Amino acid sequence: MANGPAPAPPRERSLRSRPLVRAVAPGLVLVALGLVVFAGLLDAVREQDDLTTVDRPVLTWLVDRRGPGLTAVLEVITFVSGPTVLPVLVAVAAVVWAVARHERWRPALLVAAMLGSTALSLAVKGLVDRPRPPEDTMLVPGAESTASFPSGHTLGTATLLLVTAYLTTSRHDSARGVVGWALGTVVGVVLVALSRLYLGYHFLTDVLASIALAVAVLGAVMVVDRLHLLRRSATAPPPGDPHVG
Repeated sequence: MANGPAPAPPRERSLRSRPLVRAVAPGLVLVALGLVVFAGLLDAVREQDDLTTVDRPVLTWLVDRRGPGLTAVLEVITFVSGPTVLPVLVAVAAVVWAVARHERWRPALLVAAMLGSTALSLAVKGLVDRPRPPEDTMLVPGAESTASFPSGHTLGTATLLLVTAYLTTSRHDSARGVVGWALGTVVGVVLVALSRLYLGYHFLTDVLASIALAVAVLGAVMVVDRLHLLRRSATAPPPGDPHVG
């Protein structure tokens, strides 16, 4: 008696059983959440009320507590997360990922997310045109001359960590991996955001707005990726394919 076709992997069977709206709903929720929080922060910045009232006290408190050791560490973090180093790291990581795993979709999606977040940062900076903190609070006065809202360093880092965490853990059901990525993402984002505040280059609302936008970018990535998985599952790829997506 001939054996029937091998059953599809559990994740594919799950996706096949879900309507389209259920497949993309988690991503859409994150997009909406990120944009709502960002809109609230933008309104506060424009009206100079609400959370912006603590911008200068937080900045002053951190600047007053600078020390040589922590300053050196946070200078390195802000340099690595900046526009000179971070794009190179992302490009190298994407190439290594594509070659090592013999796949294109997830590395390409990560690069697209980073390019999108960069474009989003530049667009919002140009439209809002918020002045930077006073030069006398900057570690290196005049080192940053672009608009302050949002923080490009924080947006880029948060996007990189959030999207990488999703693309890595969404293909596996390892609770340990999810927890590890979650903790690493929180620590990484907090360190970069802290470096921008501590060194005097941004206000608190700048970095919070960046995190909100990164959550929205993550949501968009989830929608695109899950639509891709639905399309792949509909065309019934070989059951033994180790690189779905």
